[in-house]
Amino acid sequence: MRFLLSILAPAVCLAQSYTYYLTGSGTDVQRTTGGGVMLMGGGTDVDDAFRWFIGKSGGGDIVVIRASGSDGYNPYIMSLGTVDSVESIVFRTKSASTDAFVLDKIRKAEGLFLAGGDQADYVRFWKDTPVEDAIRELAGRGVPIGGTSAGLAVLGQFFFSAEKGTVDSDEALRNPYNFRMTLGRDFVDLPEMVSTITDSHFGQRDRLGRLVTFLARLMQDRWSMTPRGIGIDEQTAVLVEPNGAAAIVGVGQAWFLKPTVAPAVCQSRTPLTFTGVQLYRVRKTGSFNLSSWTGTGGTAETANVNNGVLTRQ
Repeated sequence: MRFLLSILAPAVCLAQSYTYYLTGSGTDVQRTTGGGVMLMGGGTDVDDAFRWFIGKSGGGDIVVIRASGSDGYNPYIMSLGTVDSVESIVFRTKSASTDAFVLDKIRKAEGLFLAGGDQADYVRFWKDTPVEDAIRELAGRGVPIGGTSAGLAVLGQFFFSAEKGTVDSDEALRNPYNFRMTLGRDFVDLPEMVSTITDSHFGQRDRLGRLVTFLARLMQDRWSMTPRGIGIDEQTAVLVEPNGAAAIVGVGQAWFLKPTVAPAVCQSRTPLTFTGVQLYRVRKTGSFNLSSWTGTGGTAETANVNNGVLTRQ
């Protein structure tokens, strides 16, 4: 047991702007990868999702980027399948996003995972930097990209930045333009996530109301007239193939939302009125296709908001 732990003990590199942890081989390998996106809803990680991710990586070098924590994903991922290495980079300041060593590690990854934390840090540290460019390069080469919680939040074309703190459903529905409703767009630009905004810890934190409000804002502000929303429960993941076909794994549900009409009332200091939002809920026994926006084995509903009150039917 001591011998096993010594093998898995990471090599650590401390720099002023980041900390780097390596578990496994320090020699770069090149493996054939399969594209795809792993969308995880937070809470306990889903083993089956990471096994899928490892398979997509071809067993190469997996890089985890984050702005808090340490090397917790290194032994976890190594325990789930055969990979050349797992490397965690913890960003301390934005200057790490221009560091040659950091960028080299990201660009050579066969799989990139964005850990949980605070997505405001990710926006502050990575958006409009070479890290953003590197993530897009990986996706363009067919390297799998994944994220959980805050890491999930920034994978859509549109995202809730949380730059002024979080917002709950009641606050959003009562005032779609309250100061905490900070939305952003065009971050990592994954092809599978066009016109999409995501949300995590979904059922556990009752976030349907705020995701519906995010969609209303995207339409009202004319960022997109055809936005889509994906909410994912804790301990649950959506595994998206490059063609849009998605499997659901874990213990919870994935929620897929699509408006049918523009919001009737979406303005500052006024409760939202927004009806006809198509909602499809699906567990691991079903599936969903992001390209056709249709599912099997799930439950279809309609979400309606009238004067700030959300109902489903």
